[in-house]
Amino acid sequence: MNDEATRSTESTTPSRILVADDHPLLRSAIKHVLGLQPDLEVVGEAADGQEALELCRRLRPDLVLMDMTMPRMDGREATRAIKEEHPQTIVLMLTASIDSNHMAEAVEAGAAGYVLKSANLPQMIGAVRGALAGESPLDQGMAMELLRRAFDGAPGCEEVPATGPAPPASGPDERLRHPLLEGLSRREVEVLGLLAQGRTNQEISKKLLVSVSTVKKHVQHVIQKLRVSDRTQAAVRAVELGLRPEE
Repeated sequence: MNDEATRSTESTTPSRILVADDHPLLRSAIKHVLGLQPDLEVVGEAADGQEALELCRRLRPDLVLMDMTMPRMDGREATRAIKEEHPQTIVLMLTASIDSNHMAEAVEAGAAGYVLKSANLPQMIGAVRGALAGESPLDQGMAMELLRRAFDGAPGCEEVPATGPAPPASGPDERLRHPLLEGLSRREVEVLGLLAQGRTNQEISKKLLVSVSTVKKHVQHVIQKLRVSDRTQAAVRAVELGLRPEE
């Protein structure tokens, strides 16, 4: 199948969305908004985290819009459980306000980012489509803050100095010896390092002097090789494996 045919096939297959929120009116509004888009389909609604997990098992959505606070099982706990069972499912947190501590916990649990409940129609749709396309619904400042926290808390990372000389030329950087990182090409490691800075595809394109389409291909390869669902979790995985995001 050629590229044009592939794009045509993809365009006729809507992405499957699950909405999890304990407020039925908000769920209904989000379902209506997303349901108007030909490339998006809301396949299920959940009133709490436990129901969201059960529906994920049955419906296998591509993306879950997950309220941060819900009864029985909150959004962060549900996200962790969903990502353990279905690691390729993307989770976007629905939140009334941005709390860096809560978001750090959500990203650590496996979330790709967040979308505000007060977001307008284009913002809501853009966040969903962006996450499905591999973009991060986190601004660079928030991404760097969350990744710094992940780095500070990652096992063994306290042994890596925040600043200091580069590794000796006589041997490879110990932080890149993990099999998942060894599977990346030199260029993919560069792209991963920039992802861990919260850089957008456009910013990576300018930094590496390559086209945005080339960057997108590298990002998708990185996501696949690190066995994660999105660029945010690729950056988190890189930090966990010892690759420090530098500004």
